[in-house]
Amino acid sequence: MYGSKVRSLDLSFNSLTTLNHSEQFSDLEELVLDNNNLDDTIKLPYLPNLHILSMNNNKITILENLVTQIKYNMPSLRFLSLIGNKACPTQLIDFEKDENDYNRYRYFVLHYLPELRFLDSRPVTNEELDTALTKGEFTRIIRPRLENEPLRFDWKLSLGSQSQADTSSIFSPLSVSPTQEIHHQAAYGRRRYRYAGKHSEGNRFILNRDL
Repeated sequence: MYGSKVRSLDLSFNSLTTLNHSEQFSDLEELVLDNNNLDDTIKLPYLPNLHILSMNNNKITILENLVTQIKYNMPSLRFLSLIGNKACPTQLIDFEKDENDYNRYRYFVLHYLPELRFLDSRPVTNEELDTALTKGEFTRIIRPRLENEPLRFDWKLSLGSQSQADTSSIFSPLSVSPTQEIHHQAAYGRRRYRYAGKHSEGNRFILNRDL
């Protein structure tokens, strides 16, 4: 009843794992979700008037999934903060990360969300926005594939209507059938002569019974 009248909503420290029913706040302009348990299964509601979204200290690891949802469900967003999530590589959560990792993260986010004015605690500059628009799509963070997670690329589908025989010729250059038994052959007989020259010292050890 009153959801449509709410402009600012702070749901920090509520152990949230979903945003169910948040679409009732259709005219939200500011949404704070810090310090919850939101992960990559999150489904963002359609909030066309949202300007500020803060999701610090949650469990977001897949950046592409999140920014894609923001792009289509929150078209008016101008401020986004993801500090404290694994998807935001800073030394606050991983000492192996450095400034270059963080900059690549910013380029990737800004490539998807070029209308942002602030990302985390830093304003967006024209220079980094230009870089993001030209190179941001190539700065995707590659993560290890999780157990039981399907592969993104299925070579069987990519081959279309090729027969099984065709695929075997492409991906199995060696025969997959059991190795055929090889029958070795040899021949022997009496030697008709032996070399006894001075340059063959080894022949002195060969006796008549060896011939």
